[in-house]
Amino acid sequence: MRQYLAGRGADIRFADRRPHRLTGVEYANLGSSGLKVSRICLGMMSYGDRAQREWFLDEAAAEPIVRRAVESGVTFFDTANAYSDGVSEEITGRLLPKLFPRREDYVLATKVYMPMGPGPNDRGLSRKHIMAAIDASLSRLGHDYVDLYQIHRWDYDTPIEETMAALHDVVEAGKARYVGASSMFAWQFAKAQYTAEAAGLTRFVSMQNHYNLVYREEEREMIPLCVDQGVGIIPWSPLARGLLTGTRERGGPPQTVRAGNDGFAERMYDDADFDVVEAVRAVADQRDVPPAQLALAWLLRQPNVVAPIIGATKESYLDDAAAAVELTLTDDEVERMEAPYRPHPIRGHS
Repeated sequence: MRQYLAGRGADIRFADRRPHRLTGVEYANLGSSGLKVSRICLGMMSYGDRAQREWFLDEAAAEPIVRRAVESGVTFFDTANAYSDGVSEEITGRLLPKLFPRREDYVLATKVYMPMGPGPNDRGLSRKHIMAAIDASLSRLGHDYVDLYQIHRWDYDTPIEETMAALHDVVEAGKARYVGASSMFAWQFAKAQYTAEAAGLTRFVSMQNHYNLVYREEEREMIPLCVDQGVGIIPWSPLARGLLTGTRERGGPPQTVRAGNDGFAERMYDDADFDVVEAVRAVADQRDVPPAQLALAWLLRQPNVVAPIIGATKESYLDDAAAAVELTLTDDEVERMEAPYRPHPIRGHS
């Protein structure tokens, strides 16, 4: 699955721009854009209304975790309007100004597409919904703009020309600095980029896709496309919803509250994926490091991967993520962890 790397060299990532180090976490350009982000992104989906999900953390419980991320050097934070019906954006918008001295010191990302109401125009990527959604997100966040505004999925009911024009107008209005996309087919992403280029509109600078040691189908088409086009990759579910950390056992009960209340993970991964999990654990035992560090270190070395999006409900999760940035893997360790992989059907596009 790695033929596209042949002859391109080891310094292919970030359009050959070298990462910078300010504290414990490195910083790199988001694709070929000038925007610099920490190489770990804190995903804010875990923070919301506990009445909706047992594993959600309220603002008081989330604050020390976000603070630990900031102390570790994380400056990149990702949320979405649909997370906890907007409560995640509210928590994110209140916490970040408390933890950073200036708005310019952090990079804030949110998303649009998922249903936010009962009406037919309360979802999707029409001009009507995008314009309403960005204003609603900014209101919940309490911010004048977001740094990265992302489409959460592909909208089969709206012409991509309409979507790209609306996103361009959001940028032109100063409500977003950059735009990004999330899980879709490579042909769709290529069509969106071509549409923007041909019409002189704002192109996507990032792709937030489903990518980890257990699910590597993105290596077939999407990642080569992003490498060719200078698009930064910020993978979601980098630890396979906890599978790679030991929150689930082959044929056994879940080990955490979230693992026992996450139907999405049950649809994404299956029993055969534990072959990869066991290979990671074997290497982790030899290195005497947590499996999560190895799984993240593997992801951080992949072409154009800028910042895995880490979901954290404990401060120690941030410690593992920061350590992974500095962890160097041998070729033998990489081969051992990759060897058990088996092809999957496409998962995560809906």
